[in-house]
Amino acid sequence: MTLIKSISGIRGTIGGSPSKNLTPLDVVRFTTAYGQWLSENNKGPLTVVTGRDARISGPMVHSLVNQTLLGMGINVIDLGLSTTPTVAVAVPWEKANGGIILTASHNPKEWNALKLLNADGEFINATAGAKVLEYAEKEAFNYAEVDHLGTLKERSDYIEKHIEATLAIDHVNLEGIRKQKFKVVVDGVNSSGGIAIPELLNALNIEVVKIHCEPNGHFQHNPEPLKENLTDLCNAVIEHKSNFGIAVDPDVDRLVFVDEKGELFGEEYTLVACADYILSKTPGATVSNLSSTRALADITQKHGCSYTASAVGEVNVVTEMKAVQAVIGGEGNGGIIYPPLHYGRDALVGVVLFLSLLVERKVTVSKLRAAYPSYFMSKNKIKLKEGMDVDLLLDQIRERYAKERISTIDGVKIDFDAAWVHLRKSNTEPIIRIYTEAKSELKAVELANRFVKEINSLL
Repeated sequence: MTLIKSISGIRGTIGGSPSKNLTPLDVVRFTTAYGQWLSENNKGPLTVVTGRDARISGPMVHSLVNQTLLGMGINVIDLGLSTTPTVAVAVPWEKANGGIILTASHNPKEWNALKLLNADGEFINATAGAKVLEYAEKEAFNYAEVDHLGTLKERSDYIEKHIEATLAIDHVNLEGIRKQKFKVVVDGVNSSGGIAIPELLNALNIEVVKIHCEPNGHFQHNPEPLKENLTDLCNAVIEHKSNFGIAVDPDVDRLVFVDEKGELFGEEYTLVACADYILSKTPGATVSNLSSTRALADITQKHGCSYTASAVGEVNVVTEMKAVQAVIGGEGNGGIIYPPLHYGRDALVGVVLFLSLLVERKVTVSKLRAAYPSYFMSKNKIKLKEGMDVDLLLDQIRERYAKERISTIDGVKIDFDAAWVHLRKSNTEPIIRIYTEAKSELKAVELANRFVKEINSLL
């Protein structure tokens, strides 16, 4: 059982002991710390937007969060069962001071988390995150007196509002998509994606075949949208003779496609395809993180534009996107960030951009994928032992490869001529992540195995 406190939010397993797991006491403590941070950085009445994914612990955690905020004198706009990007867009639309999303993203059902947003509907930065953790540690809390408690307003229309805003994005080919009459299978992993994605597709005159779309939190498979977890979706696309399939994670900020042959388009290529479409309409810079495929840089350069890599983490990608005024960016895990709507990963946005590209190119999903540079990635991890000095270990690796092109903005990334390896400590799990990419699956795996052995030799 685990409780992980980081600038990415507060994530842990439900049950067990306080400070070791995500218990009710921990939910209240960290919500209070966030409320205190808001109070010390804003004047006047405060408002926070909250929403959750469909995991089993969601109603319990959500209620604790709402009531704690009310107890601090903070007004709450409760979106109920929602998505991460929906809560994100709601914050500025409601002129709120911040937002809290109750979701553990791709983690299994025993996990939940508090994801913390600022007034722009973006994840709080490292400085703010550190301050929230400091407040939680000190527990010098101050709650409102009875005449100054917050008020609670429930809203059930925000997924619909989010869909309307998504359909209104510039360059979305609504007419072309609706005329095409696609047939699409959706795997909503029994969470809020089972609501949002079918509703979006219905608005586009698309026939929807739903699997695992009952938002009851009983995930039918590992909720991370990876190839090994999407067998049902791949089979359903073939069985129903669909144009393609869509999979999302429980909070709908990651997006993966399956082609008409039941083969994965590749989570890394979701951003590549969406960027290809946007760059053809509005040329400009692109950004992804260090662990994302080289294919985005290739496509960006093909359009005569510049590409930049950021540290891993949505807040880091967003910071770099703003710095270079990127027209689109995201992460290779299927996360699309398109600034005209908001600076956050959004599967709904990714769906409409992908559909617009298919209509424009007049190709099948498999042919679209074949048109992009082929890279193969291997993703591995080594579980951390207590007391391990990860920084020292990574320094030793860096010194061994000092003659190669190296980035140290986030762990150690080593760029070879035809491949790369990225080693970093996870922000959300007690592991070292080892990502490699090469021109063939075999070479990517071999490179990963080589570095796993090297790291183990240093432990």
